[in-house]
Amino acid sequence: MNTASISGLVLAGGLGTRMGKVDKGLQPFGGSTMVAHVLERLRPQVASVAINANQNLDTYGAFGVPVWPDDTPGFAGPLAGLEAGLRRCATPYLLVVPCDSPFLPLDLAARLLQGLQAAGADLALAVTEENGLRQPHPVFCLVKADKAEVLSNYLAAGGRRMDGWYPQIKVAEVLFEDAAAFRNINTRDELQSLDPARPPASAPRLADVTSCLSSYDPEALPVRDAQKIIRDFVAPLRSTEQVALRAALGRVLALDVISPINVPAHDNSAMDGYALRGEDLSADAPVRLRVIDTVYAGRNSNAVPGRGECVRIMTGGVMPPGCDSVVPQEFVSETDGIMTIAPGTIRPGDNRRFAGEDLKAGSAALRRGKLIRPADLGLLASLGVAEVPVQRRLRVAFFSTGDELRSIGQPLDEGCVYDSNRYTIYGMLTRLGCDIIDMGVVRDDPQALEAALREACENADAIITSGGVSVGAADYTKQIMARLGDVSFWKIGMRPGRPLAFGRIQSKGHSAFLFGLPGNPVAVMVSFYFFAREALLRMMGAEAPLPLVKARSVAAIRKKPGRTEYQRGVLSHGADGLPEVKITGSQGSGILRSMSEANCMVVLHDEQGGVQAGEMVDVLLFEGLV
Repeated sequence: MNTASISGLVLAGGLGTRMGKVDKGLQPFGGSTMVAHVLERLRPQVASVAINANQNLDTYGAFGVPVWPDDTPGFAGPLAGLEAGLRRCATPYLLVVPCDSPFLPLDLAARLLQGLQAAGADLALAVTEENGLRQPHPVFCLVKADKAEVLSNYLAAGGRRMDGWYPQIKVAEVLFEDAAAFRNINTRDELQSLDPARPPASAPRLADVTSCLSSYDPEALPVRDAQKIIRDFVAPLRSTEQVALRAALGRVLALDVISPINVPAHDNSAMDGYALRGEDLSADAPVRLRVIDTVYAGRNSNAVPGRGECVRIMTGGVMPPGCDSVVPQEFVSETDGIMTIAPGTIRPGDNRRFAGEDLKAGSAALRRGKLIRPADLGLLASLGVAEVPVQRRLRVAFFSTGDELRSIGQPLDEGCVYDSNRYTIYGMLTRLGCDIIDMGVVRDDPQALEAALREACENADAIITSGGVSVGAADYTKQIMARLGDVSFWKIGMRPGRPLAFGRIQSKGHSAFLFGLPGNPVAVMVSFYFFAREALLRMMGAEAPLPLVKARSVAAIRKKPGRTEYQRGVLSHGADGLPEVKITGSQGSGILRSMSEANCMVVLHDEQGGVQAGEMVDVLLFEGLV
């Protein structure tokens, strides 16, 4: 969409009575203020932005945009702000939004403009459907700037209703699916509960979530129960941003992308051949048609074939009027401008692609929550989409704990080891597309651990630690985690990786989800993939379950029912071409080399016993895993 035709105006003219008569736009929210969030979401959609305010003008001016007070004295309603904006608007259209809606849609301008132009209207307003009822949102509107005089006359006559001047102009309603995007924050309770920098007031406690399990035992928790608890406890972030198409790879789509055009735009040929009228075909005799023109993809043709005529056409060429079928060039002969087709070669309608066959204008090309892949970039480019609304990158802090750990480059004292876990975690987080904060190695000291956890909590959305969650004399982590928030400590029925801590901690008004992983290198990877990964993706607004595939076990695998086992394996193809997997050898949780040699993990579920050679097992492929 061309933003040059639209100016934006944030209405901040009044006081929030239900919030204690404060200036709502300047209230703290998400690490800044409500109006800052509104400006962040509005700016990419318009050519310029201004704020309508009648107080705190200097404070609003500090955001680097013009501040316009009302022109109509004694009336602080939104219509006065709209009037002030229309009188100063330098573009054909003015987009108006309130200062207390920090989740406004990133495609608001595009959708309203499309609706306004399609209806030939003067004003387009957003509407949603809630509980079967149509709910208009007149403060979210796009107005033609030349209607300023109409509004001023209405106000001068004493009119005050937001929709009172609608009978004098043509109005279009544009339906939006996400009602939450138009939520106004009117009270301090709402402000705190919706603040992305705070845990929601209504967020469940871990005890509430675990109470839903009939046989919850933190000392012997099945894998699937732990996964369910984490899934139910973790909530997606609300923050989004608009990025250029090429920067969207690997990001999570924040809103549905609505196709502005039909794809393909016209009925066209699916291959090189001849476009003809299906009624000219014969089932029992050859057909001869005169070739009157050639149609190339991307070029116009004025040819209109009549009875007994056809058009030479290339793949993607627009179907000429009256033609409904294409015969491939290799199935016909042409001599002196006459094309001959044998009986029964094609049926009427063959090899014709219809306009909108792939996507119809107004339909969802990609759905919210999708992890954007290379094919999605191509699809969006085919629609002319230059910018994409995506979830903000997840910020994840991580560190290892232990006096025995040394970072690369440090001397390796007797009894010490190099810290490999941070590099493994770094790689897995990078593949997920997170913004990462590597906090290094934290020594086994209560003050140092608490300081690290607080710093991580104040700067990240999630924290991952390795080591310190098992029973040990120097494992202070559990005590500190429990003191800082709502954290549970589990012994999970799995191998490797039995100890795990999970919950949410707080520090100085900030909160972060916490994943305390074991210290053994292989256990770190297993725990991350089967517990932390899905939770982090959920926080990013994506649903990407682990892609398990089936493979034949080359040899017998010993296992007792009652716990889930993850064994490193090598997946290949057998002599019959079918996938088969073999275990890499010793499966000790400290043998990181076995993970490097493996290209997959064999998943032996809780209820499974020993596996016989030739039996099918579930396999998780490492390559391409995010």
